[in-house]
Formats: sequence, structure tokens, C-alpha cells
Amino acid sequence: MKKKLSGNTSGLRNTQIKRIESLYNYNTPPEYITDPELVHLLVSLSHDIRRQIGLLIDRSGKVIYVIVGEPHRIVIPITDGFMALPGKLKGLRLIHTHLKSEPLTRDDLTDLALLRLDYITAVCITQSGKPGTVYSAHILPDEDSDPYQVIEPGTLQQLNIDCLSHILALESELTRKNSLYKPESGKENAFLINAATMNPKEAWASMEELKELCKTSGINVIGSAIQRRRTIDSKFVVGKGKLSSLIIQAIQKHATLLLFNRELSAAQIRSITDFVEMKVIDRTQLILDIFAKQAKSREGKFQVELAQMEYLLPRLITKNTAMSRLTGGIGGRGPGETKLELNRRRVRDRINRLKKEIVKIHKQRHQQKARRKRKDLPIISIVGYTNAGKSTLLNTLTQSKIIVANRLFATLDPSSRRLRFPKDTEVIITDTVGFIQDLPKELMQAFHATLEELSDANIILHVIDISNPRYRQQKESVEKILKNLKLDTIPTLYIFNKIDRIDLESFDDKWLLNKGISVCATQKQTLTPLVEKLESMVTI
Repeated sequence: MKKKLSGNTSGLRNTQIKRIESLYNYNTPPEYITDPELVHLLVSLSHDIRRQIGLLIDRSGKVIYVIVGEPHRIVIPITDGFMALPGKLKGLRLIHTHLKSEPLTRDDLTDLALLRLDYITAVCITQSGKPGTVYSAHILPDEDSDPYQVIEPGTLQQLNIDCLSHILALESELTRKNSLYKPESGKENAFLINAATMNPKEAWASMEELKELCKTSGINVIGSAIQRRRTIDSKFVVGKGKLSSLIIQAIQKHATLLLFNRELSAAQIRSITDFVEMKVIDRTQLILDIFAKQAKSREGKFQVELAQMEYLLPRLITKNTAMSRLTGGIGGRGPGETKLELNRRRVRDRINRLKKEIVKIHKQRHQQKARRKRKDLPIISIVGYTNAGKSTLLNTLTQSKIIVANRLFATLDPSSRRLRFPKDTEVIITDTVGFIQDLPKELMQAFHATLEELSDANIILHVIDISNPRYRQQKESVEKILKNLKLDTIPTLYIFNKIDRIDLESFDDKWLLNKGISVCATQKQTLTPLVEKLESMVTI
């Protein structure tokens, strides 16, 4: 099958295209950077079209890709079949032209580091159209220095150095150093990136929450960076230059995953995944992944899959390679990776089926609610930020054994229990899914029927983890969601949990504590004022 040129061929004559395509017919001795005869032809063609031309050559000396660039740069295509695994190089070297006498550019060295190329070489073209100075560079295995080494400028005759043995020696050292790093089995190593337009304190707090989400999902965080920006870059979030340096840091720290602390648009996904050979996910995908792992009920699983499908649908316009790097384990649970290959029509069909199933379950819930209403039992709903202690409070109040854990979103499926007050008054008390700042809109839509049940509550208990440094922000996030659900008119009682973890003497917001009831949900004796208050509210 005839191989096609990569890059920009617009404006070239058919004869020029055919001559450039003929570069695929050349092989170079494996031990050489490239064959001088091939370089003469490469330079001649590049001088003729006044654009850079590049060759990606494998370790057997075969030309795998011929790339036509612009006058000042060349764009390396996605190289199917050549992946730089941890401790390995890509197995491809790049030889390309520079129309002027200039050393390797920042883009050249960035491509070398990001793509883990075996070698990169630029051959300058003289005014007469002949090969001039040759510049080369290779990866360095030392993590504490620059990720590459630029070799002293040379001539065409120096391209026949034994670079293959040097490449293998470098790769052997990379493998040795990688073997010293012992990652936890089955865990992704994530480098976190937060592009923040907010103030530094909020950016730091948001990054800490992202680390907690990673902990819940079983992801090992090996590094993070907060980039302050006036506006978010529409293609690369933090800008191409900054992203380059962050990815190089991530590679040096053995990262297998880039995690952005925001929702990435389809355009950003395409740009970033074309730019880096590493899995890329965003905050929304991470939360969806956690929900997929935690959902136990049939309804919960349907709701999470619906949210994942609705997230996926607008991103199916991206390339297959982008979607494969966007997923793979994290963010791909629930519906499974095979569904990431579905076309838009099949995804829409699946979304419609899931919505019908959820409506059926919602009708069953409605019937159960009708039976509860006939018994005329007041309903108390517990809401709050994730990991605030809602399930623990329900367990202690009702002597139940609902699963609790010190992690985010430990509870997804709502639980209801009966609570009998000392004066023999009975109520239904329910625990709901935890909220979080900027809860993905897909989840809000998918869980709308579940959250709608809060509207039947006679009282809402808003549990706040008063020991969390971000308790004010968490409180406001929950109140914002309640307002969006039009639930802010229901009588609400603040429960300040984990009071045993703060020093009341030095606590600044004592006036806030006076607006609710302070408890330690694990200590039943602290709940007496809460029980008395609730009993007085339901018997009014």
C-alpha cells in the first residue's frame, strides 16, 4: 500500500509530492543517524519547496513517516505502533531540515523530551541549497537535570556515528533507573494540573480536594502544579509552553496519567492528547469513575452510566487516539472501554434506554413514597458535602450499619431508616449522595430523580464538617445546589459535625456554631440536643 505524506502538502505540485514520497523508498544503515545520500536528497527537496521536511526512521533504518512542515517548524504525527513505555524510548529518530542556519529550536527539544524520541537531528540548508551545519540531541536518563543533551554542532560526515549503540545504552540506563522506582501494583501515577483564575488560597484548597478524589479512586499522586492565569487557554488549558514543561516534569517522575482539575472541552482534549503520549483525564471523569466504582444498586449503576454516556457524547468528535488516551481504566468504568468505540447514534440509543429504565425505577420509588405518605410519617433528609459524616450520623441516630468510610462519595445509593423519638413520635430519616463543589452537570442530570426526593422532606439536616479548613466553602457549595434544586425553602437545620477535632477556645466562627447544633456523629451522647430539637420541630 502506498504510504502518504504527513503534514502540510497544500500548494505543492504533483511532481514535488511524488519526489517527496520517494523518500519512503530509502533505507539508512541502522547504526547511522541517517545516510548522507538521503540527507542530500532531503535538503534538495526542502530547499525546492521552502518548507521543512522530516523523516521518522526506526531502529532498522526504515523510513516510517515522511513529514512536510512549515518554513519554521514541523509537526510530528501520531505514530501508531510506536509507544514510549516507561523506561523505554520511542524507537524512532527524527531527521529534519532547517531552512536557515539555526540550532535545534525549543519545539525540537520539546518534541524530543515529550515523545521520547531516540534522537533528533536538524540539518541546516545553506544559501546555495546544500547541507550545512548539523545539530543533534538525545534524551538524558538523569532525573535531576535537563531531560536532554544537545551535542556539539557537526557536519554531514558526522552523521555516520554509531548512534544505535548509544541509543541502546541510554535506553538500558533508563530501564535500570525505572526499575528502581517501584509503583504500587495496579495504580496509576498521576500528575495533577490546576489552571486557576481564582485566588491562590482557593486554588490550593481545590488542589487538595482533587488529591482526596485521587485517594478515593486509588490513584497515586506523584506531583502537582498550580498555574495562575487570567484566562484559560482554549487549546492547552495552561498554554502550550507551560504544558510542555509540566509534561516533562511528569515524565521524569514516572507519571502515567495527566489529571486536569477542570472539565476539558472536546477541543482541549484533542489538542492535549495529540500533544502528549500519556493518558489524560479531567476532574469530571475522575468523579464519574468514583461514582461508577461506588454505585451498588441497579438505579445507581444506571444513573452513573447515563452520566458517563452524556459526558462522552459531545467528545466523540475527537480522534480515536484522543479517546484512547482520554480513557483506559480511570474514567472508563461502568459502561466499559468497548463503549468508548461506539458511534454517536449507538450512544444516543443507549442514553435513551437508560433514561427509560431510570424513569421506571423512579415510578417504583413514587409508589413507595405514596405508601409512606399514607402512613403520614414526617421525613428528615440528611444532606451535606461528601465525607462530612452523613452516613455516620444516620447510623448513630438509628443504630444502623450503613457502610461508612473516610473517603469521598462512600455513599451513593440513598438509605432510609425509621427513627423513634423518646415521646414515641416516628419519622423517616434518609441519607443522600454527598455533594461536591462544581458537581458535574451530567451527574446532576442523571441523579435528578434521586435528588428530587429531597423535595418531600419536612426537614433538611445540613451536615457540615467543621474540622475541614474549607467548611465555609463546602457549606456554600451545598447551599448553592439546594437552591438550584429549589429546596432552599424547606426548614433546614445546620449540624456542625466533628466538633471533637477543633479547639473551641480559638475557633473564629463561634457565631456560626450558634446557628446550628454541634455534634460528634460517632458519639451518641453528643446527639441528645439534636434529637430534642428534631422532636420539637416535627411535633409543632
